[in-house]
Amino acid sequence: MATTSKASSAMTEMSYAVLPDRMPPIPQDRMTDAQKQAVAELVAGPRGSLRGPFNALLRSPELMRRVQKVGEYLRFQGVLDMRINEMAALLGARAMTQQYEWNAHVPHALKAGLKPAVIEAIAEGRRPTGMAEDEEICYDFVTELLANKGVCDATYARAVKKFGEQGVIDVIAVVGYYTLLAMIMNVARTAIPDGKPLPLAPLAGQIRPKA
Repeated sequence: MATTSKASSAMTEMSYAVLPDRMPPIPQDRMTDAQKQAVAELVAGPRGSLRGPFNALLRSPELMRRVQKVGEYLRFQGVLDMRINEMAALLGARAMTQQYEWNAHVPHALKAGLKPAVIEAIAEGRRPTGMAEDEEICYDFVTELLANKGVCDATYARAVKKFGEQGVIDVIAVVGYYTLLAMIMNVARTAIPDGKPLPLAPLAGQIRPKA
């Protein structure tokens, strides 16, 4: 499914080259004992493999261990409907123009039941039409939070009524978690697998003009 305009994708593919990964995977024979232990713990969990932001995070293995446990809770044990969880993740990825994160979570969002048209609108920076009630509440809460660094009483009350206090905390945590990973991957220039084109209109620091 396309998640940006075809014109933007074509322009990026024809006119720009993606900058190289600054923090690529560390070969196992160059890992410290602490890094090997952190990888073993991650691989033993529900993710099953080391990829994406955790390759960069492995430079600080104890931080990686703690951060990935937060993500494990949010992705696999949290109280939110997975459709709302993935919508919040996509809103965070879009706010940070995080290419790997967006590419990884669009399939999860579709599988969870988020409509392609809603995802397309988020990719283009538009307010989606045809959202379900809980999606609209999530969208309003997250976009207001990102824009204003907080939410008004009406937005808060609506979110608590729909998701409960624990759900509201989980929404905030999803946005914060994926924003953290987005900052790490934007700095590391984490590459999208298999040389796929960038799914979002890129930031200047993600590309360079082709010679």
